[in-house]
Amino acid sequence: MVSYVSAFLYGVGGIVVAGMALLVAFQEKLVYVPVLPGLTKSYSITPARLRLLYEDVWLRSSDGVRLHAWFIKLLPECRGPTVLFFQENAGNIAHRLEMVRIMIQRLQCNVFMLSYRGYGASDGYPSQHGIAKDAQAALDHLSQRTDIDTSRIVVFGRSLGGAVGALLTKNNPDKVAALILENTFTSILDMAGVLLPFLKWFIGGTGSKGPKILNFLVRSPWSTIDIVGQINQPILFLSGLQDEMVPPSHMQMLYAKVASHNRECIFVEFPNGMHMDTWLAGGDHYWRTIQQFIGNHVPEIKEHESSHDDKVAAIKSSL
Repeated sequence: MVSYVSAFLYGVGGIVVAGMALLVAFQEKLVYVPVLPGLTKSYSITPARLRLLYEDVWLRSSDGVRLHAWFIKLLPECRGPTVLFFQENAGNIAHRLEMVRIMIQRLQCNVFMLSYRGYGASDGYPSQHGIAKDAQAALDHLSQRTDIDTSRIVVFGRSLGGAVGALLTKNNPDKVAALILENTFTSILDMAGVLLPFLKWFIGGTGSKGPKILNFLVRSPWSTIDIVGQINQPILFLSGLQDEMVPPSHMQMLYAKVASHNRECIFVEFPNGMHMDTWLAGGDHYWRTIQQFIGNHVPEIKEHESSHDDKVAAIKSSL
């Protein structure tokens, strides 16, 4: 009997040690995949290939990392909404251009596509703290532009990009008008058990029942579930029910966390949507959903309304 107990304990200990070794050595490679297998780090195409009007933008994050982005405009003088787009964890912004091309046409918007550090033409190496700084640099850049309506900046994030976007939106209530989350996870802590099932006994987020004894090893927890509850801006949740990467229940939990205090939240399901193709599987319904959300929560300010507001502000300042 003692020998069986000892063997069991040794087995559990071995799993813990193996889990620790995997986390310490490979976690960044699991979370961040700037280069897809068989491809290079460079962009396979640029917006010019799709005949999109764009400019290359070079930024510096607050810690000095040089970042690259594409700012794609519907028209040279477009004053419509501007979408700050945050991609998933794998590949680079060039792999999202076809979706963004349709986004620009359907939403009549501008799109700012940021390459996280270590991705595409950006320098550095990806990490949670670093990417959070990158996102802030992108938003600060947009907020200072004079060729867009800075009151209509909408953050869009899919998967990892949703975690990035949620944190940015929470930290900038005066700069971000609304947030769109698509197929986003509750946290990397919860995803560890999805990707490596044996780890769910040792790693987990706030809703996990396990001992969580390895949580301290996770350098990029991206705990979106703890962030969304602090967001007061309108949020649109887009959930693909056939998501093969992030369990759809994660999106349901994120929505439940917010809906209790934020009445400007909408949850929409797409029965055939998978992790990467919900925008494609959702078809017209997908784009109409976003159109309606932006129209209701990030409306265009008519020129006469804007001039009236300016006059009121000027009168108040003179008093």
